[in-house]
Amino acid sequence: MIDIEGLSKVYARDVFALDDINLHVARGEFAFLTGASGAGKTTLLRILLRQELATGGRVLVDGRDLAALGAADVQRYRRAVGFVFQDFKLIQRKTAFENIMFALRILGVPDVQQRRRTFQVLKWVGLQHRANAYPIELSGGEQQRVAIARALVNEPVLVIADEPTGNLDPDLALDIMNLFREINASGTTVLVATHDRELIRHVGRRAIVLDHGRVVESA
Repeated sequence: MIDIEGLSKVYARDVFALDDINLHVARGEFAFLTGASGAGKTTLLRILLRQELATGGRVLVDGRDLAALGAADVQRYRRAVGFVFQDFKLIQRKTAFENIMFALRILGVPDVQQRRRTFQVLKWVGLQHRANAYPIELSGGEQQRVAIARALVNEPVLVIADEPTGNLDPDLALDIMNLFREINASGTTVLVATHDRELIRHVGRRAIVLDHGRVVESA
């Protein structure tokens, strides 16, 4: 699913954010990306989302060479990837249902399909009873579940999450990780960036460890 060969990202004055990264994440795998602040996690995620281009090397996702994508191709690629943020990024003036459905509306999905698929993912994350609640009326855990549902509504082949439990207490963090395990069990490839090594040990999945822009562990 993800194949990275000799990846580097260099900023001004030869500052390497990423330095000769080689990495493979198999289709259907659940892997964590971890490391201290400044290790390069965010830069790698931005490249995987095609928000930045690498300085050198090659990144293939589901067979696509990200550096070779044109503007229209980038939009199509992003529709095939679900992304979950630490701070939820929900639209405050829209209900939970509307926040999720908005992603389908942008794609021009017919109204009937929008509503059906939105309700399906809300039910899957256990929030069908909160469909008409606004973000301010939801707990942190509920907001993150809405954000996850929004990432899933396009039926992506890959879900990437950036510190999705960073704003949650330990019990809620485990609930969210269990939800990612369910997502993975359905066949979706999942890559979760986190600095919480205890959480990784509890979930028991592969950990890819970055340190100063290099992969120092991948097991």
